[in-house]
Amino acid sequence: MKKTMLLGVLMLSAAAGYAQESRQDVSFSGTGIFGPTIHGANDVQQSMTGALGLMLSYRYMLTPRSAIEVNYSFAQDNQKFLANFDPNVRIHSRQQEVTGAYVFGLTFKRYNPFLEAGIGTLIFTPVLDNETNLLGTKSTKGVAGLFGGGLAYELSPSFDIRAEYRCFLTKTPSFGLTSGTLDLSTNRYEIISMPTIGVAYHF
Repeated sequence: MKKTMLLGVLMLSAAAGYAQESRQDVSFSGTGIFGPTIHGANDVQQSMTGALGLMLSYRYMLTPRSAIEVNYSFAQDNQKFLANFDPNVRIHSRQQEVTGAYVFGLTFKRYNPFLEAGIGTLIFTPVLDNETNLLGTKSTKGVAGLFGGGLAYELSPSFDIRAEYRCFLTKTPSFGLTSGTLDLSTNRYEIISMPTIGVAYHF
């Protein structure tokens, strides 16, 4: 009987230890989005105005230092093009991110610096309102490489504040206009910067 009780206590202890080691978190962050000015082919110049957005992330710890993460972000910005057929093309764009990444982190008391790298897609969808002055545009999807780093500060075992600087390497959007007289393709890649700050909940 004593041996059975001792075995039961050991199994419960092992299960509790495993539960404590199994770390998951969800985070909700505000973001900024900034892009460079691109001088591309066909004398097309493209730029993006700065914008604010929101991001939702889920992270699962594989080891105390390694994790996998999936992200979704949403923002609206204005894309500006200088093209041969029109030097003042404006497209109000809805930008969405769907990415997955590997995260490597360290722990120094309450501070957790981390680096991440991954891949996914960026979706640029034109919004047909008075900020868009060119009709016939379409949604553009592109593969995006994700890289960045950040710092989390532990407020409690359940919550932390997380600040991060994220970057996407992706082809500039052309909104479906890639040939003929209405050609917005630059055939260039750009790095879009997305600083974020938010709160994560661990469970």
